[in-house]
Formats: sequence, C-alpha cells, structure tokens
Amino acid sequence: MKILMTADAVGGVWQYSTDLARGLSELGVETLLAVAGPSPSPRQAEAASAIDGVTVIDTGLPLDWLANDSASVRNAGYALAKLARRHRVDVVHLNAPALAAGVDFDMPVVAVAHSCVATWWAAVKGEGLSDEFRWRADLTAKGLSAAAVVVAPTDAFAKATQDAYRLRRRPVTVRNGRAPLVLPDGAQQDFAFTAGRLWDKGKNAATLDRAAARLSFPLYAAGPVRGPNGDAVELQHLRALGSLDEQEIGRRLAERPVFVSAALYEPFGLAVLEAAAAGCALVLSDIPTFRELWHGVAAFVDPMDSDGFAKTVALAVEDDFARAQMGRAAQERAAQFTVGAMAGKMAAIYDGLAARAQAARPRNMVAA
Repeated sequence: MKILMTADAVGGVWQYSTDLARGLSELGVETLLAVAGPSPSPRQAEAASAIDGVTVIDTGLPLDWLANDSASVRNAGYALAKLARRHRVDVVHLNAPALAAGVDFDMPVVAVAHSCVATWWAAVKGEGLSDEFRWRADLTAKGLSAAAVVVAPTDAFAKATQDAYRLRRRPVTVRNGRAPLVLPDGAQQDFAFTAGRLWDKGKNAATLDRAAARLSFPLYAAGPVRGPNGDAVELQHLRALGSLDEQEIGRRLAERPVFVSAALYEPFGLAVLEAAAAGCALVLSDIPTFRELWHGVAAFVDPMDSDGFAKTVALAVEDDFARAQMGRAAQERAAQFTVGAMAGKMAAIYDGLAARAQAARPRNMVAA
C-alpha cells in the first residue's frame, strides 16, 4: 500500500502527518509526504525523512488557507493529482479537503477535516461567514463532497463539519494520536502553561492574558504571536516564550505545570494531549471538543470568563493533592489516544477504499 499525504510545516498538521506516517510505516504502508506552503525546517525534513517508508516532497504549492484565490487552490489540486499518478499511489490523503474540489484523481481520496474557515468563523465570530471568505468555504464543500471518505478527529468536529457544509453523511471519527514526549527528570513547579498559535483568535489568548494579571505565579505561553496571514496578538500579562521545539516543550511539561487552554475553537487539541500525557492537570474551556475528550478528568471554564480561569488555575496550582489527582487522571485518559490506534483506523480506511477501487476496474486494466 502506497499513499500520498499532504502536509504543511506551519501548524499542528505537520505533527499529525508525521506521527501518522510513522504509525503507518509499522503497518507496511509507504507514504509520500507532499508538503505545501513554507518549506519544512532542516530539522523537520530530516526527522520526517528518517521514518521508514516515508519520502518527503517539498512541492512549493500554496497552502489552501493562505491562497489568494480559488484558482491557486485548484491548480494545487491538479498538481497533486499529477504527482499521485506519477508515483502510482493507491490512495490520496488530503489534509486540506479543498484540494479535491473539481480535481479528477485517478485513485480514492480521503479528506481529513482538521479545521476550516466556516467552522472557525461560527465558533469565533458566532455568525455566518462573511462574503470575503465564502469562496474558501465553497471549495471546501466541493472537496468534501468529492472525497470517498471524510474523516474528523472528534465527534464534535464531525458534527460541526456536517452542519457547516450540509453533508449527507457525518464524517468518520478517527481521533488523533500522539506519542508521549520524552521528558527529562523534573520536579513539580508552581506555574501554569499554555501552547499553540497565540495569534489565532480561535485560541483566545486574550482571555488568558487577562487571567494572568490575577495570578500570583507565572502563566507561560509558548507559540507564535504573529501568523503567516498577518494576524497578531499583543500580550501584556502572559509570559510569552516564543515558538518552542519539542524538546523545550518537554522540559516545561516535565515540571508538571497546570496546563490551560481557553480556546473558542479546537477540532482536537494536540497541545492538550501532550500535556495530559505528561501528567499535567488540565484547565480547559468548556467547548464541545474538550468535553468529549476530557470529561471527568479536566476542570472546565467558560471560555470568556477570565476571572473563572484565574480562580480555577490558582486552586489547581495551590492544592498539591488535587493537582496530582487531576494529572494522573489526565495521563490515564491520554493513554487512549495513541499513534497506533490512529494509524490502524486510517490504514483500515485506505485498505477498504483500495480494495473497492481494484474491484471496480475493468478486468483488462487489472490484468495489465
């Protein structure tokens, strides 16, 4: 089995793609990792290329969410279809469903919905999508309809995607998996920590910035404050650390801080999973995704309640016993979300599609 999987080096899709490729490799699946947008860093490219059965192709194609017009996205889809034919892959895995819009792939397409402008807009703005971005949603709708199978990382986001695009069938839920980070020895420290694309209004760093002003200990924030699309956030009270690599994140999590997320929009939340796997207590915004994944093991706060976040985080940091209990519970839950489980479910989808495609081919083509 050989697949072509799209990826970008900008956000969480890179981690998802490389983790999935590693899990698929153990199942005998070969992956062509077609990177769009900014080139991966030398460290990223080296780590991905070191995975057995993975070939990294830096396509130079535009990212769908940074493209200036629909023609750019369609042309990227045509280029990927040509690449897939040239390498004779069995299945195409698109981490940007819009790339399938109007494109004739000769093999089955799996579209994975990680996020999109329509669901982001509904969660963050609380209103219908503006005309300025309608063309992006239209492309995504066409791509989702063209895919043989649509996958989402949570039931909550599967429903949001189905509702936003009026899909006849709800996407299949395959929850993300993540191998626990390698943690150095570290003693528990009294601080709080958050991580993600701080510039993204969906991450709602502004609420945590206000909460941090009420805390007697630091609330550190890892991640970029300015995005590739020009969006930015100004922080006054959060202790911004900039973008940290995996080792640096691991060093912070080894001190088992209280991990905080006030996200308004989160289809899954890999940063939360990393913190939970490290044994960190979780204080999360009360949104459907987090309820689905972390009900019973995290403390939940209204995402706009900065005072509620400050009080809940302070209680967790100051009560060592409760904090330890929350951390253990989160770690036990995190153990369910493995790379092996994710890869096994995705491989089963690929196998089913490839078998049906093979059976549908005319006999003279199969013999050839």
